[in-house]
Amino acid sequence: MSHASPSRRAAVAIIERLRGAGHTAYLAGGCVRDALLGIEPKDYDVATDAEPDAVRRLFPGSRYVGEAFGVVLVAQRSASIEVATFRLEWGYADGRRPDKVEFTDAEHDARRRDFTINGLFADPRDGGDEIIDYVGGRADLEARLIRAIGDPDQRFGEDYLRMLRAVRFAARLGFEVEAKTAAAIRPLAKYLGQISRERIGQEVLAMLTGPDPVRAVRLMQALKLDSPTLNEDPAEPEPAVLARLTPPIDAPTALAAWMLDRRGGSSSLTAAAGLSLDMVLRRWRRALSLSNDVRDALHGQLRLLGAIRDWDELGVAQRKRTLASPWWAGAWTLARAVEPGVGRIGADVAALEADGVAPPPLVNGDDLIAMGLEPGPRFKQLLDGAYDAQLEHVIDDRDAALAWLRNAAEMTR
Repeated sequence: MSHASPSRRAAVAIIERLRGAGHTAYLAGGCVRDALLGIEPKDYDVATDAEPDAVRRLFPGSRYVGEAFGVVLVAQRSASIEVATFRLEWGYADGRRPDKVEFTDAEHDARRRDFTINGLFADPRDGGDEIIDYVGGRADLEARLIRAIGDPDQRFGEDYLRMLRAVRFAARLGFEVEAKTAAAIRPLAKYLGQISRERIGQEVLAMLTGPDPVRAVRLMQALKLDSPTLNEDPAEPEPAVLARLTPPIDAPTALAAWMLDRRGGSSSLTAAAGLSLDMVLRRWRRALSLSNDVRDALHGQLRLLGAIRDWDELGVAQRKRTLASPWWAGAWTLARAVEPGVGRIGADVAALEADGVAPPPLVNGDDLIAMGLEPGPRFKQLLDGAYDAQLEHVIDDRDAALAWLRNAAEMTR
């Protein structure tokens, strides 16, 4: 395991202090899994038999981040580390949160976790970490399996979000979902709607922006998770558009690709741009609790497909306005995935971008007022016309722009 990162050094220092006070303490969960796979862990967590009050006494300035679960955030000089007390949980009446929590030992703590590969502990030592494995996680890492700890029906019944987590881990790591674990997911998938939409959306976006979004989508569809995730009828189309994108993909582009794949709009830009997606966009936004930024980018990219489809019919000003959209980059990536032949307009796109697609306007509303015009709808028409003339190099300086405005204003009186 790597001993270099500041987070690991902070976690090991916490473990040593806990041990010095007579407690058991280990590295826990995902950081152990990732290090065994040769992946640099993003975060390090510590699990201990010290109860939260004891942890807080040992580390002044620490604070609860999950008091009901015995989780304390300890700030070290190099990083902040979550320190959790070994615990048991039971009574998941809402399929999300335990009704009761009881502090326990390392083995019982491991056995209440979700998947075997996440149930590992590591005892950091100078000669190399000693792996503590109560659940067969190391064997499943070697076999490249996502397996629920114990009874999969029970594990998923405790927190239905674990069904999506199984897909995310499988897609991220290139693992298979173990047969009994997969068999338990399909009949329980309908209960996913009991989970908060924000948590569902976080899992889905993590999958789609991960290293293998196509595998994630195929697994979701095969395990019958797509319908309750998106609040729409189940479907199992081949994610052809998504498959033509190269990870990492931003969330709006990945969502747009999956949306088109599920609506049969992947055969051509004409088909894709012709789809009515407003209702679908509203449904997906609610189902995945999408942020305003993601929603706007998703809508903007899909809308721009029409302009890309009709590129040959657009004038220079319209093309430049299209290229100036904040969603152009995603839409252009998406369009080439929908219809690879659209790449033929790439040379024109590059030339227009080199010429400048969004120069500062040479005139504004103050100029129209100075000409004696009253503010109103004509302002936008006149200023849009002047800006189009500027984009097309009909006018290239302020004097020419003012003259163009005066002439246009006279002609539209």
